Amino acid sequence: MTGLPWLTILWLGPVVGAGIVLLLPHTQRALAKWLALLISIAVLAVTLVVAVGFKPGGDRYQFVESHRWIPAFGAGYTVGLDGIALVLVVLTAVLAPLLIIAGWNDSADRPRSTHIYVALMLGVESLVLLSFVALDVLLFYVVFEATLIPLYFLIGRYGGGGRSRAALKFLLYNLFGGLIMLAAVVGLYVHAAGAGNGTLDLRNLLSTAHDAEPAIQKLLFLGFMLAFAVKAPLWPFHTWLPGVAASAKPATAVLMMAVVDKVGTFGMLRYCLQLFPDASTYFRPMIITLAVIGIVYGAIVAIGQVDVMRLIAYTSISHYGFIILGIFAMTSQGQSGSTLYMVNHGISTAALFLIAGFLVSRRGTRLINAYGGVQKVAPVLAGTFLVAGLATLSLPGLAPFISEFLVLIGTFTRYPLAAVAAATALVLSAIYILWMYQRMMTGAVTDGNDRLRDLLPREIVVVAPLIALLLILGVYPKPVLDVINPAVDHTLTTINQHDPAPKLIAK
Repeated sequence: MTGLPWLTILWLGPVVGAGIVLLLPHTQRALAKWLALLISIAVLAVTLVVAVGFKPGGDRYQFVESHRWIPAFGAGYTVGLDGIALVLVVLTAVLAPLLIIAGWNDSADRPRSTHIYVALMLGVESLVLLSFVALDVLLFYVVFEATLIPLYFLIGRYGGGGRSRAALKFLLYNLFGGLIMLAAVVGLYVHAAGAGNGTLDLRNLLSTAHDAEPAIQKLLFLGFMLAFAVKAPLWPFHTWLPGVAASAKPATAVLMMAVVDKVGTFGMLRYCLQLFPDASTYFRPMIITLAVIGIVYGAIVAIGQVDVMRLIAYTSISHYGFIILGIFAMTSQGQSGSTLYMVNHGISTAALFLIAGFLVSRRGTRLINAYGGVQKVAPVLAGTFLVAGLATLSLPGLAPFISEFLVLIGTFTRYPLAAVAAATALVLSAIYILWMYQRMMTGAVTDGNDRLRDLLPREIVVVAPLIALLLILGVYPKPVLDVINPAVDHTLTTINQHDPAPKLIAK
């Protein structure tokens, strides 16, 4: 297992595959799509090899590779994998082929651009995988920013109405956050060099960053946190997401919400907390407050939406609030729940958004009131939509319930009021999901819906694995938590945080 550079093979495969796809003749559109699909499946196979070889009780970072890159800045090509990164890598590798299948006809209106479309999808997969395994801060930053390029073109070139505005807003928001983060990366290196540790290797930076003056640590923390808050997105930095969800193709929107945005919450765990523990503790109450506002705000605004895609986007804003809440509760249950939530949110959002996208492609409108009685003409579509919706509201027995429960428990032990406020979203989520289902799927068949087709075999191939994962992880999340928990323990040890002692109530 250690003889091959598995992590390099993992992220480099999609890049090489994208290059091969672009070299194909423009007339070979079908071949380009099939080749992209086979490459993504091969990446999934490599991921499974890495996952099998990973030892949860072993070294903190495994499959480590390190090579000199820019010696003048102490930057290197250093990659490695811990349990938190592993589950997100698996999530990315599982969703990538499903999204290529889901977006099989997304470039039909631009047939000469089919090669570019699938190459961009592979490019995003490659960059996200590298961001999860990077252990060098500069390497992570470069990849973090580079991801914006293929996503901008996927949104702006292949999206629907309003795509140019949505793509530009997405780019400007994230570029602004990235520029602030670049200043923080430079400041981090200058401080490390001044302390005699001129390196950007995360493992070597920990002791140097921890010794920084409180004011410096707070400024550097804010530089990193702002970029991750925009990417996540954390309220009030969320406003670019609904536009992207409504304008982008469903496969692109899912790639954004279920995969790419996880880089933001992952960055909070790996960089904000571990490099700047004192600053993280200082700003913890403020961030938890913003997370709770995001949870409630996203749920309330979702209830009032008339566009099904924007509704699902606002549910994601609420869910990201839960993830960030668990991260900054700084308890083992909270952070384990947040990491598991990243995985479960990716699966449930992918299922709900893609099924909604299949329905919209048939009817030609995103307006909820244009539907009605769909379950009578497309029962499989309506049934899978219901399961995905119930998962989104964290119904017991489906995957998101366990992660949301862990986040609330982990938060309650330290911030009971925040946990209680966040728990109100359980009621609100039931309202927006069940009301949406009632309006779209039940009742009499609305004019124009009587000839809607049920899910096609290609679409069932996409949906069935997602529904199966929601059920399996809903009743048996232990294998995933066994990988996550040791990494969370390492993180809490690094930032010198411990679970609060249980409070005894005197009789």
